[in-house]
Amino acid sequence: MLTDLAPEQLATYRSSQVEPADFDDFWGGTLAEAAAHDIDVRLTEVATGLATITTYDVTFRGFAGQDVRAWLRLPAGATGPLPAVVQYVGYGGGRGHYLENLFWASAGFAHLQMDTRGQGSGWSLGVTPDDAPSPPQVPGVLTRGILDPATYYYRRMFTDAVRAVDAARSLDVVDADRVAVAGGSQGGGTALAVAGLRSDLAGLASFVPFLCDFPRAVRATDAYPYREIIDFLKVHRGEGEQVHRTLAYFDGVNFAPRASAPALFSAALRDAVCPPSTVYGAYHRYGGRKEIRVWEFNGHEGGGILDEEAALHFLRGLLVAGGLGTGDPA
Repeated sequence: MLTDLAPEQLATYRSSQVEPADFDDFWGGTLAEAAAHDIDVRLTEVATGLATITTYDVTFRGFAGQDVRAWLRLPAGATGPLPAVVQYVGYGGGRGHYLENLFWASAGFAHLQMDTRGQGSGWSLGVTPDDAPSPPQVPGVLTRGILDPATYYYRRMFTDAVRAVDAARSLDVVDADRVAVAGGSQGGGTALAVAGLRSDLAGLASFVPFLCDFPRAVRATDAYPYREIIDFLKVHRGEGEQVHRTLAYFDGVNFAPRASAPALFSAALRDAVCPPSTVYGAYHRYGGRKEIRVWEFNGHEGGGILDEEAALHFLRGLLVAGGLGTGDPA
């Protein structure tokens, strides 16, 4: 059964999310604090045994100058400057093993896959801690520090994600004018947030994005991770107004109109984790050129490998047409 609105309703749906008056000041100040720390990218080549891809263990400075880890994967022998994809990971996951996720480098891109602070034990390995004090929370990270935008988990994580783009653009092998961001679920919501916080991106691919249209999400689904917010408010009675005030600073609906990079979205009509109306809440407000692929018979897996294939063609068209460097995708 459909888990949410019908397609004709999605076409006209608009989010009720309200933008905080100081949204831009909040994020401008947050990113300025991070920018006060040198990005300090450190690379160590990893002996993977692969013949076609060269991999580096990456460390860079994220929120508050704290170390964040990543993998950098390059086509073996590429001298650049290459188009680059900075990728963010789904909820509960980390950067994984160095032999995983070889797709983008195999296609000829420089690929920076950011680790996710404090996660990386749910389904893939992570190594970056979330170095911040936090009051009690529901298991997971969605309610970590949620009573104040300044202490909320995603302030730190989204700042890391913006800084990951800086890290990629600082590399000699990367063409700084041809950097895109991508991800699915939490990674898709993070990529959307980064697109709203930067004006220098060449493209965005956001699959079944999480962290969009919180007012709708907590009413449209009882599934986790959004259920973490409901569980928190069941115990913290009377804090609903403050919780939703905090979430407005981190909602893809409010990042979307600030974004200008050409964007590819996907949504799935049987997705109970990220209901399609929440995706459309952000999609309809997106400020740049955009398109969306809708999967009528799928749940949170969305289009799976077909989303990846679509993103490859979409980003190749954006990032490669402007000129090819040695080792660029053909």
